[in-house]
Amino acid sequence: MSTSPGRLLGLAAGGWLALVGAAQAAPFEFAPAPQTDLNRVYRIDKATGEVAACQFQLKEGGVGVTVCFPPGEGAGPQAPSDYSLMPSRHEREGGIFRVNIRTGEMSICYVFDDKTVCTAQAK
Repeated sequence: MSTSPGRLLGLAAGGWLALVGAAQAAPFEFAPAPQTDLNRVYRIDKATGEVAACQFQLKEGGVGVTVCFPPGEGAGPQAPSDYSLMPSRHEREGGIFRVNIRTGEMSICYVFDDKTVCTAQAK
């Protein structure tokens, strides 16, 4: 069974629109660490500002594993607002900025001692 190119394009566009709609309603946002040799991805709860991180780690003699770093000091829930993640353009920076879109406050979050930690929010 063959599908015409026009039909495929229509299906792709419909799928893209569904994805965009779902992304707008999603409670989480994800962003990579700027460091170019680090495979770490940060996750933020957009309503609470809670931040965590995960990365891939090789496992000797087998398939690798996903290692996650739960929220630690300063990375837990903040005052309810509208939060986002903003990587810097510094190619050797392992942390990421947590920004409060409503207040303009920012903090930097990074992995320390197997936890994701964040500095105090500041303007």
